[in-house]
Amino acid sequence: MGDIKRRRRMYAKPRKAFDAERIKEENLIMEKYGLKNKREIWKADSYVSNLRKRAKALIPKSDKEKEKFFEKLRKSGFNVSGIAEVLAMTKEDLLERRLQTFVFKKGLANSPKQARQLIVHKYVLVDGNAVNTHSFIITKELEDKISLKERKIKQEKEEVANE
Repeated sequence: MGDIKRRRRMYAKPRKAFDAERIKEENLIMEKYGLKNKREIWKADSYVSNLRKRAKALIPKSDKEKEKFFEKLRKSGFNVSGIAEVLAMTKEDLLERRLQTFVFKKGLANSPKQARQLIVHKYVLVDGNAVNTHSFIITKELEDKISLKERKIKQEKEEVANE
């Protein structure tokens, strides 16, 4: 028929569907980071799990390859200098690097959920470009380049005041 490929899931569901302790922990994380659903937590968990697998695979490799991997993680904003630190990473470390979290922590929004709404409505600029993906991972160089779009109403009021 065609070369249409089915997209694979980017996460794995928990093995036990009704584990009270896990559910409480996930609810706290959802509240803290303003996540829409638990799938976002599971995606973060899978991403960190893949980083750990890559770190384990690098154990027998050369120092040059290890340093290349660590440098890539440092550019992404993770403070790592050894395999042990990569293995100790948690999903919270990744959730802290999301655009939604940065918008809230910078004080551009009053809550994580408001930050998410501002991002979805394209009011947030990253390096001068509108980004509408709340899970956008902020690198070290982009940390200081997050701002809100100036609203047209404010600009019109300023123009009237200047005349």
